[in-house]
Amino acid sequence: MSDRPLFPASVVGSMPRSQYVRDLLDPDLTPNDPDRFRKRMDAAVDYIVALQEMSGLDVVSDGEYRRRSYIGIIADVASGFHLERNDGLWWHTVVDTLDHSNPGLAAKEAEYLRARTDRLIKVCLPSPYLLAQRMWDPERSKHAYGSRIDFMDALVPILRKEVELLREAGADIVQFDAPHLCLFVDDRVRAEYDDPDAEIDLCVTHLNEILDGVEGITRCIHLCRRNKGRSGWVGEGSYEPILPALQSLNVDQYVMEFTIPVAGNLDVLKELPVGSQVGLGCVDCRGEIIDPVDEIVSRVEKALEHLSPEQIYLNPDCGFAPGNAADIPIDEAYAKLCNEAKAAAVLRERHS
Repeated sequence: MSDRPLFPASVVGSMPRSQYVRDLLDPDLTPNDPDRFRKRMDAAVDYIVALQEMSGLDVVSDGEYRRRSYIGIIADVASGFHLERNDGLWWHTVVDTLDHSNPGLAAKEAEYLRARTDRLIKVCLPSPYLLAQRMWDPERSKHAYGSRIDFMDALVPILRKEVELLREAGADIVQFDAPHLCLFVDDRVRAEYDDPDAEIDLCVTHLNEILDGVEGITRCIHLCRRNKGRSGWVGEGSYEPILPALQSLNVDQYVMEFTIPVAGNLDVLKELPVGSQVGLGCVDCRGEIIDPVDEIVSRVEKALEHLSPEQIYLNPDCGFAPGNAADIPIDEAYAKLCNEAKAAAVLRERHS
């Protein structure tokens, strides 16, 4: 893994997509010629990588530009899904037994990224619990998998293999996105389940089965209350109700949002396993306001009451475009990342 500076400035994963990129991802508009599609998409990825470098980031992604959504990659690496359009959005449903027919797709993303930047690189994958919440249907999926748990069990070896291939491809960081785990901070969400703690255990158990014993790559969990863009968020509440789950996860870094007003206070940071890294959400990713540099610095310095400088990465609260339809202006995201990188420079000067 490449050396990292103090207070690395990072992204959560996804970056805003222009209409050009959205059209490339639309099955109705995608060029039939694979070489032509690849050339056009490579050009888009080159642009978003250069934008992140220009902003001053230390950790970059490919913007997840090659994915229709941050969870849809599972249907690209494994067969067994039905794709359909619903209210203008593309949805996958598992309808057949999974076959890991296209292994290493995430690794190919990493290889392309590794060849084009000298920064640390991050690649994201969806958690089994998230996929089960979104892609398993009690009627349409039951012939393939009689329960959500059966589906999650089938996902574990596929995702573990993807992690291993990512490591071989030179990825520095693999991040599992688990917003549905984070939603259990909200009493309203917990009330929807007969046994919310059992649901939490399902998420943790399957993630640990994927990540246990994996070395040579930084293992992250991304926790947010779902990102609805300009519409805000879904869950509300501090991380305290899920702290036991977080403490039992075999990860190196917790990517957590703290900028939104419903995220609770920073005291929970001292309850994380000793020495854990934290991707500190200190930059708003949803609203139009561009956080000033001094405000970002202030948020990080409050976290320093509980963490050492070596433990902290700077992050936006979430990805800028977790769904293909997300509509955050690219210049707005660039301005936010520029200020994040400037804040990191200030923090290094003060605390190195």
